Amino acid sequence: MATDPSSVANQRVVETLASRLRRRQVVGSRETALETVLVLRQVISKVRFSNIDQLVEIIRSIGRKLVEAQPKEHTVGNTVRKVLHHIREEYHTASQGTAVVSTSKDTLSIAKFVLQGQPRQQNVPQKTTLNESHGMLKENDADDPDAFARTLKPVLMEAIQDVLDELETVYDNISKNAKDHIHSDEIILTIGKSSTVEAFLKAAAPYRKYTVIVADTAPSYSGHDMAQSLSSAGISTVLVPDSSIYALMSRINKVMLGAHAILANGGMFAITGSLLAATAARAHSTPVVVCAGQFKLTPQWNLYHEYGALDFADPSSVLGFEEGNLVDKVDVVNPFYDYVRPELIDAFITNDGDHPPSSVYRLIKEAYDDEDYEL
Repeated sequence: MATDPSSVANQRVVETLASRLRRRQVVGSRETALETVLVLRQVISKVRFSNIDQLVEIIRSIGRKLVEAQPKEHTVGNTVRKVLHHIREEYHTASQGTAVVSTSKDTLSIAKFVLQGQPRQQNVPQKTTLNESHGMLKENDADDPDAFARTLKPVLMEAIQDVLDELETVYDNISKNAKDHIHSDEIILTIGKSSTVEAFLKAAAPYRKYTVIVADTAPSYSGHDMAQSLSSAGISTVLVPDSSIYALMSRINKVMLGAHAILANGGMFAITGSLLAATAARAHSTPVVVCAGQFKLTPQWNLYHEYGALDFADPSSVLGFEEGNLVDKVDVVNPFYDYVRPELIDAFITNDGDHPPSSVYRLIKEAYDDEDYEL
């Protein structure tokens, strides 16, 4: 298999993405997830395998390589776990020979609802199984080793396309109910520039008149870009320094934050300053709402620091090296992300509905298989 041209091409594709991740040429949760899906789709379309265990091990080895290249981008591992979940799901459906058909004419009952699984899987249009369209699945066929892969690949491509479509439409699906969460004359606080929060706020603008207060998020000052974007969309926007968050919190109706990763206990990694905003909101009993796609659900815990992720930026942007006398006497920490505890969060708005932090573990159990928590 080492001499197989398709295997060499797959290795080259994986190594290219790993190199880009390592050099931070691909950044951002959604961008890294999209790149990971595209690589996995290309690998699965060309790889040779004769049983499901071989395919799973190939995907897991790719996942390990990509995660090791950039362990701070949690969505890489999440995407690999999601694809593995879909692969097993399609394999079990094919091996059992049960067709998935539309249930619009069936009588609904609690028993059928439980057996059918998630509601979004009930309204799938007419879809035949592999057994009907390509013949029976034959693993480890000595006469035709590629028969298993040739039979299974078409539905695997469909499953991966579903994951890709979910990522491409995640902003629209999160924002579709924005007007139900934002009310007229509200004052909303956000921090930094989150593409998900930005799309959410813009989606409500045609229906509600409200004010957004944006903290400038030093030392990156990404809040400046957020304020400019919201203002250009016709939203009343006020840019304030981070030090004003607590003083303004008594006037705030809602705090809206983005997330870098949602952890298994319902906490999250979010841009620096989110912990400050969430703690001030708790002191004033102001609700904290997090907008994030379900691809950010991570079956991991915060084991590094009680205040942040193990990801730090250049400290010179906080305290310049020209302050020589002071630099020698202090340790300067500039974390990329804060760790926000679950008790500081009221709700997660995702592309599959709204959920409290206590439901995150259940969502992770539904999205990933237990054996994939450690790739």
